[in-house]
Amino acid sequence: MNTLFGSEHCDLIAKRREWVFMLLAGLFLGTLGIINILGLSRFVDLTFTLGPLTIPMLLPLGVLPYPITFLCTDIISEFYGKQRANLVVWAGLLINLWILFILWIAGVLPPQVVLDPVTHLPPITHSDHAFFQIRILTMGGVIGSMVAYLVAQLLDVYLFHFWKDFTKGKHLWLRNNASTLVSQFVDTVIVISVAHYLVGILPENNKENAFSQLLLLIFSSYTFKAIIALLDTLPFYLAVFGLRRYFRLSTRSIPSSQILKMGYANNNATLS
Repeated sequence: MNTLFGSEHCDLIAKRREWVFMLLAGLFLGTLGIINILGLSRFVDLTFTLGPLTIPMLLPLGVLPYPITFLCTDIISEFYGKQRANLVVWAGLLINLWILFILWIAGVLPPQVVLDPVTHLPPITHSDHAFFQIRILTMGGVIGSMVAYLVAQLLDVYLFHFWKDFTKGKHLWLRNNASTLVSQFVDTVIVISVAHYLVGILPENNKENAFSQLLLLIFSSYTFKAIIALLDTLPFYLAVFGLRRYFRLSTRSIPSSQILKMGYANNNATLS
């Protein structure tokens, strides 16, 4: 008869851990891919009023699902450690490069399409017009996002573990929000600025100069991300405590030696 910490139990927990890791990594990478392809293709206006104040919120489409990526890396950081979280971040960078390569090779393969020297697009009636328009926006967005993404995601992982060590594993809300709010601000400034100066992403607005529009877009995007970052504290708590039960993590009942055998680090077993 197997004991509580017998080989079958350890195998079950190990399979659960790997399955959850694959799910989180897949969600992260899949979201990242669709953001880079369609992220600048449309702007949505979620402007709202708060009493006498009007809060402008003009957002590129890619901003809407982007906070999910930070939630994924925070959960991975909590249960799998800094090394695996950084591994997922670097895998995302490779995904960005792969998207760039596919779009580049697809644009140069025959038959050759005559492009306007100013817009770099074929005539609007041409069957490839939509592809080349998405190609331009995506390539500009991916270059900006690669720089922003690498800086912001690595910063997020670093700050998450900094606050986790500083609070000795307590206060989930602090490490989740403090790491995400700072890293998303850095990401927003970099990706929007680079994408604008590469492909001119600003919506047409003759009433305001380009710099004012750029600041508005940065403000709107970051405001949205900050609101979502604060709101995702509850999902983060639910995910952490749900996965702790799913992985049968409890420092009171599982000896450290058994935690290490199952692939856990001591600091990942202490959740508050």
